[in-house]
Amino acid sequence: MLDSCKLKSACNLPFICNKKINTAGTSNAEVPLADPGMYQLDITLRRGQSLAARDRGGTSDPYVKFKIGGKEVFRSKIIHKNLNPVWEEKACILVDHLREPLYIKVFDYDFGLQDDFMGSAFLDLTQLELNRPTDVTLTLKDPHYPDHDLGIILLSVILTPKEGESRDVTMLMRKSWKRSSKFQTQSLRLSDLHRKSHLWRGIVSITLIEGRDLKAMDSNGLSDPYVKFRLGHQKYKSKIMPKTLNPQWREQFDFHLYEERGGIIDITAWDKDAGKRDDFIGRCQVDLSALSREQTHKLELQLEEGEGHLVLLVTLTASATVSISDLSVNSLEDQKEREEILKRYSPLRIFHNLKDVGFLQVKVIRAEGLMAADVTGKSDPFCVVELNNDRLLTHTVYKNLNPEWNKVFTFNIKDIHSVLEVTVYDEDRDRSADFLGKVAIPLLSIQNGEQKAYVLKNKQLTGPTKGVIYLEIDVIFNAVKASLRTLIPKEQKYIEEENRLSKQLLLRNFIRMKRCVMVLVNAAYYVNSCFDWDSPPRSLAAFVVVEDMLEDEEEEDDKDDKDSEKKGFINKIYAIQEVCVSVQNILDEVASFGERIKNTFNWTVPFLSWLAIVALCVFTAILYCIPLRYIVLIWGINKFTKKLRSPYAIDNNELLDFLSRVPSDVQVVQYQELKPDPSHSPYKRKKNNLG
Repeated sequence: MLDSCKLKSACNLPFICNKKINTAGTSNAEVPLADPGMYQLDITLRRGQSLAARDRGGTSDPYVKFKIGGKEVFRSKIIHKNLNPVWEEKACILVDHLREPLYIKVFDYDFGLQDDFMGSAFLDLTQLELNRPTDVTLTLKDPHYPDHDLGIILLSVILTPKEGESRDVTMLMRKSWKRSSKFQTQSLRLSDLHRKSHLWRGIVSITLIEGRDLKAMDSNGLSDPYVKFRLGHQKYKSKIMPKTLNPQWREQFDFHLYEERGGIIDITAWDKDAGKRDDFIGRCQVDLSALSREQTHKLELQLEEGEGHLVLLVTLTASATVSISDLSVNSLEDQKEREEILKRYSPLRIFHNLKDVGFLQVKVIRAEGLMAADVTGKSDPFCVVELNNDRLLTHTVYKNLNPEWNKVFTFNIKDIHSVLEVTVYDEDRDRSADFLGKVAIPLLSIQNGEQKAYVLKNKQLTGPTKGVIYLEIDVIFNAVKASLRTLIPKEQKYIEEENRLSKQLLLRNFIRMKRCVMVLVNAAYYVNSCFDWDSPPRSLAAFVVVEDMLEDEEEEDDKDDKDSEKKGFINKIYAIQEVCVSVQNILDEVASFGERIKNTFNWTVPFLSWLAIVALCVFTAILYCIPLRYIVLIWGINKFTKKLRSPYAIDNNELLDFLSRVPSDVQVVQYQELKPDPSHSPYKRKKNNLG
């Protein structure tokens, strides 16, 4: 009996080819079910030697692709600035037959540009002995320049025949990042054994504080630095700090910790260059296995292959239950477990773990009338459930437009203003999964214990698409914790697409901005009419209120010195595009700010409107009891001593954090629930079946 493989997926969960578990590594392939007559190819990509230099500095940033039959089945990680890279990555590939050779291609990664070819080689699978490990050395060649020496690639391979019966599998989505940070979905399989397992074991909380004495990469003796973090498949990119060698980021984010022993966080620092490839400043790593749990560690990391330091705060904490299970395993239907959950979020436990705001349970029951994505008129649908950066998946139901999943997902709520996103995809063996529909449900709009049919929407959530999905959702949370969390910065999704230039989006943001400006103009006309005494009672009231409150303010515009360097035509195009994207984003931010203020007073989210009223009442009571000058004095002392008391605290504005939770008009449309077709009833199918 042959050994089977365990394939680490994007969420670091095992995929099982058989009933035993062995070690294996990461694959980008969609692996088909093991049918009789198939072969399992286990490959360990060891290292490269004397690879070709493709960058100006005489180095390369190599990565490797494996292809079989013209389809990419594996892509390695990128090793920066190294001609003798060591990968030690493992891949488990199932192949239908041995006639197709394994095609190995090596590329030099170029950020924002086309990657440079570094050589290729073939591995003839028919020459491998079955069930015997083999070390292989492949000489890289360029078909156009066969005489060039491009180095060698070292592999270890073992080929085994596959036998066994088909079985039900659970699907897991892998985020495969493109150069623009856009991710596409591919699928890996997971055995029934792990449906009830916890998907991550802890949380790594990282605060990027600052950089010190970074390397100057621009002609002005400065840099525009930003930092990239990577833990397994998880990635985060910091904001760009312009024209500085000592940037102050003060950014906080979380990674999921899947491995019991920890993991390695890869950190790279870059200099942003508009219209051309960003410059590499340096790299460093954090070994999480060397850090103790439940304790904050201040780390000053020396950048390798560069200059300067990065200062981080890293905290490892245990994670509460996040799981996938069948409908028969239901936390809230177990009376004892339900009481424990209710006790955890009772009003008496206000100050116990402020980050743990609540508990969410999602039952994904079934979908009906889905779009046919395959040429056969059917689809292979699976469902993705997301809450901020937490993401879980169902299994795939093959050849079905009315799939039944009957899965229960549980999440911990860190922000009650988060939005639950449920997306249905069609599994496609040869390419990325096809989008079938999506719904976005704010947690505060959920009615506990009610099974509802949600009409699926398009990717932009602006209109309906074909099909409905039946969900039953329960939310339990502590209202006081939720209110306090409203006044701290909102968690950012680090897998979101970067905004691209869109004529339609630019026009929409301009119209939204125009509406906000018109509101201000109308308000100005109203105030002016008070001075014109068009309505004497109104003007008299206005005179009493604003007599001593008007101030003239002058603003001075600082003009930045224009860069005297001449840019090529392509660089100018890139620069113009970046300016247009910036204008588009600024219009969106300003319009959203005005719409959020309006929606606060419109009671779009009653919880937030009530919270604002309660805060105003408390502030009024404090003003009644304490003179304003003392309040201003206390506020000033708090602000000026904050850095002394907590030097690494992240700056925030409580009012802006509050407004960030209020949806803009665009988000209101996206979250609006569409009415399902009356023919789609949870009881209709039962009635038809009985008939």
